[in-house]
Amino acid sequence: MGLLSDRASKTSRVVLLPASLEDPSKSPPGLYRIGLLITCASILAFFTALVIAFYWRSRTPPFWAPITLPHTLWLSTVIILASSGTFEAARRAYRRGLHPAAARLLVATACLGAAFLASQLAAWRNLVHRGYYLAQNPYSSFFYMFTGLHAAHLIGGLVALFIVVLGRATRRETVDVVAYYWHFLGLLWIALFVILLIS
Repeated sequence: MGLLSDRASKTSRVVLLPASLEDPSKSPPGLYRIGLLITCASILAFFTALVIAFYWRSRTPPFWAPITLPHTLWLSTVIILASSGTFEAARRAYRRGLHPAAARLLVATACLGAAFLASQLAAWRNLVHRGYYLAQNPYSSFFYMFTGLHAAHLIGGLVALFIVVLGRATRRETVDVVAYYWHFLGLLWIALFVILLIS
């Protein structure tokens, strides 16, 4: 059964679209994009509140002692930018119907995502080795919160990425939404990294 398209009045033929609303196993078109906007807005609001608290605490002595950031974080930044590049290439390949190539690029993106998490773990180990712990001072506490919470959201992105890779009937909208979420996390990391650098 189908729904009459609004394009029917502009053509000589009647155009039928799948009635996804009548099939409970299919989500209506655009629903994933709305979910993405809500998710990203919530994450952005949460991190904005953390950044405001970070700046407020940095202007409120005593016990505020910035630390030298591990050089591994620069590598993390390069990795997450590269992963956005491979994900975008995969998204465009999928849109052109090149599904095998898109799948390979998605796997490469997943590997880069795992490498990003590994580099973050190396940064945390470096700080612990230097004696900077979560409760060492407010700056180190914010550092672990920023990087840890971002890593948690990236793990969620990896789960969504594997669902896309392993899905047998993946919709193009799903690939687009997960790619946009991944790009959002990349931009979020760059913003957090800059804030930690200039503080």
